[in-house]
Amino acid sequence: MICVGDEDDPFPVDHCLFADTYSQDTVYSLVGEELKIRQVFGANLGVAAPVWEAALNLCGYFEEQPVELRGKRIIELGAGTGVVGILAARLGGAVTLTDLPLALSQLQANVSANMPSSGWPTALPTVLPLSWGEDHMNFSSDWDLVLGADIVYLPETYPLLVETLAHLCKNGAVVYLSSKMRQEHGTPGFFEECLPSRFNVELVHRDDKQNINIYRACLKKDQ
Repeated sequence: MICVGDEDDPFPVDHCLFADTYSQDTVYSLVGEELKIRQVFGANLGVAAPVWEAALNLCGYFEEQPVELRGKRIIELGAGTGVVGILAARLGGAVTLTDLPLALSQLQANVSANMPSSGWPTALPTVLPLSWGEDHMNFSSDWDLVLGADIVYLPETYPLLVETLAHLCKNGAVVYLSSKMRQEHGTPGFFEECLPSRFNVELVHRDDKQNINIYRACLKKDQ
C-alpha cells in the first residue's frame, strides 16, 4: 500500500490550496482488493483531492475487525476520492458516495475506474451531492452503515454534520468515523461534546503514531 501525504503538514482549512492542476494515480491494496485511485489536485477541489491517512486507517479497520459490509446499505459522507466507499462496494456493499458538487467528477471517475471485471458484487455505487444540514432530507434514513473519513475539521460544520447524521441514522444505522485528532480544529471536542449530544459514541481504534481515532456511534433512542 502506498501512503499519500506528509503527516507533519497541518490539515489545510483553505479550500483554494493548489494553484496548479495535476493528477496522481495510486494503487492501493486493501482488504484483498486492488484499487486505483486518481487524486486531482486543483484550485477547486482543495481538501477533497487527496487520499487522507484516516481513510486508509478506516479501510484497515474493516480488514482487522468483523464489520460486515456485504449486502449492507452504506452511505459515505465527504467521500473525496471515494477510496472508503469504493472498497465497501467491492466487498459487496450497496454504496452511495456523497460529497459537495465540486468533488463529484473525481469521485465518479474513481468509481468507474474500479469496477471489477466481473461487475460490482451487489450494485453499482451511486454518486450524489450532499451538503450537510441543507439537503440531507433528500436522503432516506434506511441505511445500515454511515461512513466518514477525515470529515471533522471545520467547527462551523459540526452542528450540520450531527444534524445530517441524526437524519441518516433514524432507523438504526451505525456510524464509523475515522479522524485525525487535530486540536487546532477542535476535532476532539466534536467527538467528546457535539456528537455525544445525540449519539452514543465509542472509541474503537486508536493509532498513536498518526494520531488517528476511529469511532463507532449509534443514535440515542430518545432522538
